[in-house]
Amino acid sequence: PTSRGAKINKSVHANVSAKSICSYFEVEIPTSQEGPPRQAISVEDLTPTIKDLLKDSGMKHGSINVISRHTTTALTINERESRLAQDMEKYFLSLAPPDERSSAETAQAGVAYFHNDINQRPDSAEEAQRCRENGWDIDDEGELQKWRDQEPINAHSHLLSMLVGSSESIPVVDGEMVIGQWQSILLVDLDGPRTRTVGIQFMGYE
Repeated sequence: PTSRGAKINKSVHANVSAKSICSYFEVEIPTSQEGPPRQAISVEDLTPTIKDLLKDSGMKHGSINVISRHTTTALTINERESRLAQDMEKYFLSLAPPDERSSAETAQAGVAYFHNDINQRPDSAEEAQRCRENGWDIDDEGELQKWRDQEPINAHSHLLSMLVGSSESIPVVDGEMVIGQWQSILLVDLDGPRTRTVGIQFMGYE
């Protein structure tokens, strides 16, 4: 049954007695942009990589979960088109322009974020412990300064990542991803260009 005029065009039900699949892949995504990291925004199409992994998995029905493993990248499903990618960059930077202290070419005078006050961090016991867990002996003044020196001025990239989102779930029916004709699964690098990593999990049935 449907409501409000909705129409079911297709209905497929998996054979749950078939062999189940639960596979996870951690995949490096090289940047398509040139040059060293400069807090640029770029878009990488994950669709061909995911299609290849799906074919190799043998999964016919289920879902694919994709997650970014970085706090300054995002995932979205939309059209992969070069001029749209330029529009995305322009729009995102209008929402969250880079700090005036940033090395980004688009750094904006008068813009400042608390996260970028590196000389005041870590400013809580929780953040200090996370630094230690990630290999930084911040109890040593020299190591603390090294940590501060390598921290980028990139609060705007974090904020944009939160707005766009860091994961997507795609249904799989009859061995094909259920996405529209013009839809692609896109990794948006908000602090690049650089090689990034995504996690891809397949859960379903052969």
